[in-house]
Amino acid sequence: MDALLVKRAQKNDMDAFVALIEKHKTGLYKVAKSYLRSEEDVADVMQDTVLSAYEHIRELKNVSYFKTWLTRILINHCKNMIRQQKRCIVSEEVPETSDTVPPDDREFYALVGELPEDYRMIFLLYYGEGFRTGEIAQILELNENTVKSRLRRGREKLKHVLCY
Repeated sequence: MDALLVKRAQKNDMDAFVALIEKHKTGLYKVAKSYLRSEEDVADVMQDTVLSAYEHIRELKNVSYFKTWLTRILINHCKNMIRQQKRCIVSEEVPETSDTVPPDDREFYALVGELPEDYRMIFLLYYGEGFRTGEIAQILELNENTVKSRLRRGREKLKHVLCY
């Protein structure tokens, strides 16, 4: 189904592109939220991601990797925003409350939040979004064995958090 939509989108079918984005927007939001705290930043990054994907979809060679490709674009935009924010001086930090995460997912995100940053994104992509270790390695530009070992170590860390 996705492959057909991607091929149509590559031929400038706007409805197909919109359908693809609608299908993946929740997953994109979760990934962006794991990188960025502000809802405004998440919205900006998602908008930039959709625009970049639209402008470059014809360059996607293997249509079966659309979700991986789209997630990689999103992560790159998140990292760019974080770099830009580090250059800015924050005059006042206001804690933000977020009720946008569904109640069923709050416990998952609270647990994942206990993990070091190296493990957090891997857990989100693996358990939250259903990516395979090879796809995660591609998205995060890591060795697949590194992804597997971080998953294993992260599970051990969570086991200690849950058991104590």
